[in-house]
Amino acid sequence: MTQGLHEPLEAPAVKATVEALYERIEARFPKRGLLGACGDLVKLVDEVQDVAGAGQRRIRVARYVSRVLMVVVIAVTVVALVFAARDAITGEEDLSSVDLLDVAGTAISDVVYAAIAIFFLWSFPERLERSRLLGLLHQLRSSAHVIDMHQLAKDPEQLKPSFRPSAKSTPLGMTREEVERYLDYCSEMLSLVGKTAALCAEESRDAVILDAVSTLENLTIGLSRKIWQKISNLPPGDAPRRPNVVAEPASPGV
Repeated sequence: MTQGLHEPLEAPAVKATVEALYERIEARFPKRGLLGACGDLVKLVDEVQDVAGAGQRRIRVARYVSRVLMVVVIAVTVVALVFAARDAITGEEDLSSVDLLDVAGTAISDVVYAAIAIFFLWSFPERLERSRLLGLLHQLRSSAHVIDMHQLAKDPEQLKPSFRPSAKSTPLGMTREEVERYLDYCSEMLSLVGKTAALCAEESRDAVILDAVSTLENLTIGLSRKIWQKISNLPPGDAPRRPNVVAEPASPGV
């Protein structure tokens, strides 16, 4: 695999982007629940960064210990089979066919148990990493749904002159520009949830983790698409005012 083809996705860069979004939301909507959701996302980025650092060291230690135990299991199994074969061959008494079957059955059982132990030890580091990353991905999925809940009540139809509220309508309490900015913040936050999930797969080659990350990214893309449909349905805003420019008199002879 060729190295240096692209700059890897790094947790500090993602965290800086999330913190910048937090400050922007705080400046416009300091009392909205969306600010708390963005603060939770900052904490999740920190957790992913911790798992990527300390978790990788823990996995390396677990991999080293599991490989040593695998060598011990193989050595013990080989020694046991060698002693069993020697006793069967060099025994003073002739072994009957029933005794040979017993010896063969014992040898097969030892090999099967050793193979199960080796498989468990071989996959243990990957399963250790998988359990921690799946827990973080589950929290990120919950965050994506929380962000979607924040934007559900922001109905652009309430900003249209033809809108007639019902007895159960919830007042929007926001201007057209505020709704657009609020929805845009939700879309940005969903994109950053996907980037945080991608951090989980940056150092992992586990097929289960990669599939979970891909599923979460598709979820955030779908939710963001719904938000942009809302933004496109907003009524047109006020046209920007042109500055008053005083026309200069034409120069003589021009």
